[in-house]
Amino acid sequence: MVYTRPLARLIEQLQRLPGVGPKTAQRLALHILKRSEDEVQALAQALIEAKKQVGLCQECFHLSAEPICEICRNQNRDRTTICVVADSRDVIALEKTREYKGKYHVLGGVISPMDGIGPEQLNVSPLLRRVDREKTKEVILAITPSIEGETTTLYIGGLLKPLTKVTRIAFGLPVGGELEYADEVTLARALEGRREI
Repeated sequence: MVYTRPLARLIEQLQRLPGVGPKTAQRLALHILKRSEDEVQALAQALIEAKKQVGLCQECFHLSAEPICEICRNQNRDRTTICVVADSRDVIALEKTREYKGKYHVLGGVISPMDGIGPEQLNVSPLLRRVDREKTKEVILAITPSIEGETTTLYIGGLLKPLTKVTRIAFGLPVGGELEYADEVTLARALEGRREI
């Protein structure tokens, strides 16, 4: 299908978003064009303001419009526990559970030599200083169990063990999942993470 040039540019820009393919980009672009000028201006302004105002928390490196994020400022959070995650999406996912009451530390990625990402590109040094400074009692490693995630977990775990207790979240079967369809690594993790009932 041939699009007028401004529409084609809009679709092209939308396709750059993660998880947005050509059909979704087209659908979004056409939806935007049907909205009123005020709604489109509000969307554009929200994008510009978010880009200008949202940065990283100076303490945990989670997304924040303030120098210190809301979670780090919250005096009701357990200051003796830090949950280490790869990026802010993981903080958001864990917060949705409403189970974890401690602090976070966002690494900003995982170790991936193939992509040129080593420990020095991640927020590892600030984590070590923070654990030492705050007398942290436990660091929970909550990093996705990919090859890169495992490498990152082992590396950071090795650095932290002399400083504090280090644990990792359990991985296993999703609720409603069938054993026969689970891969070997998932089943092994489910067995490792078992607990008494």
